[in-house]
Amino acid sequence: MNTGTICTRNVITCQAETSALDAAKLMRNHHVGELAVVTDAGPGHRPVGVVTNRDIVVSVLARELDPGTLWVADIMSSPAITAFDWEDAWHVLRRMRLNGVRRMPVMSDTDELIGIVMLDDMMGVVSELLSELCLVSQRQRPFEEKART
Repeated sequence: MNTGTICTRNVITCQAETSALDAAKLMRNHHVGELAVVTDAGPGHRPVGVVTNRDIVVSVLARELDPGTLWVADIMSSPAITAFDWEDAWHVLRRMRLNGVRRMPVMSDTDELIGIVMLDDMMGVVSELLSELCLVSQRQRPFEEKART
């Protein structure tokens, strides 16, 4: 299964000059845990980095800094670790593990931001696969019984 079929297509973006406070508000308003940081806000742009809710907590709040005075550029992870929509989900999952990320922006062949794939998306795919595996052994017995009668 390729990443493009399992990613979330509605990506919330911000710019590097967005304040950490405004980034947190964007995350809250859109119920997301990550923003793709782009040079020009909007879909179809290549991310230059990513900022997560954890980045804001660890880099701003835990250090008792004013989130209104820090830019996303000060706390974002850069460069963004991305996946292509045609890539196999298992390869992307391996890259997520190797890079210690739970979410990855998904790019088209034309290098445009088209989605975001999350660890939850991957768990859903793995769950479906495991369910199918369970059904194989359940179906085997009826076929075997029918063949022997």
